[in-house]
Formats: sequence, structure tokens, C-alpha cells
Amino acid sequence: MTEYKMFEGCTIGNRIPFIEAASRKVFDKLGVETSEAPFSCCPDPTGVKSFDNDAWLVIGARNLCLAEAEGKNIVSLCNGCANTLRGVKHQLEHNNLIKEKVNSELAKIGKEFKGSIDVKHFVDVLKDEVGMDKIKGAITKPLNSIKVACHPGCHYMRPAEWMESDDPMRPENLKKLVAATGATVVDYDELALCCGSAVTNAYEEYGLANLKKKMDSIKKTGADVIVVNCPSCFQQFDTMQRDLGKKFDTEYGIPVLYLTELYALAMGFNPDELGLKFHRVRLSGILEKLGI
Repeated sequence: MTEYKMFEGCTIGNRIPFIEAASRKVFDKLGVETSEAPFSCCPDPTGVKSFDNDAWLVIGARNLCLAEAEGKNIVSLCNGCANTLRGVKHQLEHNNLIKEKVNSELAKIGKEFKGSIDVKHFVDVLKDEVGMDKIKGAITKPLNSIKVACHPGCHYMRPAEWMESDDPMRPENLKKLVAATGATVVDYDELALCCGSAVTNAYEEYGLANLKKKMDSIKKTGADVIVVNCPSCFQQFDTMQRDLGKKFDTEYGIPVLYLTELYALAMGFNPDELGLKFHRVRLSGILEKLGI
């Protein structure tokens, strides 16, 4: 299988490193080879881009150049990082004036963007390159006893012209990958709705309103766990549930797992190896259901 340059992103590395650990265990089991590069922040698709598009393009292009130098594609563990790097690549490949401007800046540090590598979200690598058969073959503890609500996140699907991943309004990829574990995937009305993470940072009231709409819809399904593929979404669900419950006098208590954490459990890794104790919403209920 192709070797990738791993792009775990700032949020995972600095705030939730247990997700990186689980991802590496799963990649090893599935034969996904990765190596490191001195990447910087992607940079943030909702922060830097909003106030300095030129800086966003140059910093993103520098990251792409690092992978180009080794002729390796990038695999990203983060929706936002994948979105930024794919977005920068898309804009530079479709606008020669912008590309020339960016390359003139990169020349100051001896680099040039060529567009010779691709950026993959880890969900797409699992779905398209590893494949369902290999994933199912690596599962030693099927998760038949739990119900899962999936949340793929906005930046994994939008904008479609450069993400090219899933239907933005009717996403299926994450659901299919979760179903491979034997878990029951539940449908809910607000599947495609934003979790409210980026909005919460600026306007907490509106971000929590988004999260409430999501959580109320998920709660109706009786889901045992929410599975995500984005670190910002993970933090929104895992960290803000308690605040949400206090604000609206509603008990939620639905634990959150990254897709790779779910896979790691299904592949036989124990909770201590995965650092599940660091989750804010405790997983004791579903671990008991799974007999772990």
C-alpha cells in the first residue's frame, strides 16, 4: 500500500493525542504506512483564511511542498486540515495568477508548489484504499451490541468541488465504515447539520443552539455512542455536552468516539491502551455493553 505523510493537525497533537495513538494502532493493523514531515498548522480553514487569505494559501502551500519533496501523498486525521490542504491545492491548480504569487513567496525559503501530490482524508483512505473486506478481516470483537449515531462534520464534505468525498446533504461514507464493525448505525434527522464548533468559539449561544438540535435528534434514536471523524467535532460533542445539559436542564451523557477509536476497540485493543479515560463523557456504559 502507498506510504503517506501523516498530517495529524494541531488540535489532535496538542489537545487530544489519544486519538492519534488510536489512529496509528489502527493504521498498523490495516497496513497503512505513514511517515513524518515537519508540517506546520494547516492553517485553520475558519480562522486564518477568514482574515488573511494570502497567508492561508502560502502556509498551506508550504505544507504541500514538504510532501512533494518526498513524492508522498498526505493522509489527514482532521477534517479542517484535509479541507485546507485540498482547498489550497485546488485554488493554486485553477488560478495561475494566484499560483505565481504564492510561489514568489515560497521562493524566499527555497520552495515551489508543483501540485504533484494528493491530500486524502483518512476516511477516504479507509474506504477506497484499504477497503471493507480488509477492515472486516481485522475485526476480532464485533460491536453488535451497540447503536451508533454518525457525525461526519461539515469540512469533510463541503465545499464539494474540492473535497470530492461524500454527498453534503446525505453523507454515507462514515456510516458504511462504522457498520463494518457490526454496530447498528442509526439514522437521525440532523445528520448533515454542523455541530456548531466554529460558531461556539465566537458566539457560544448560537453554537450551543446547533449542538442542542443535533443532540436532541441523536437522543431520540437511543444511540449508545456518537462516532466522529473530526477533532473539532469530537471536542464539541465531548466537552460541551455537560454545559449543554446544564443550560437546558437536559441529561444527555452520550459518549463520543473517533472512528479510529471505535475500530481499535473492535480490533481488540483495550480502553487503557487507547486512553479512553481522557474522554469527558464517560464510556463505561458502552464498554459494559461490549463486555470490556
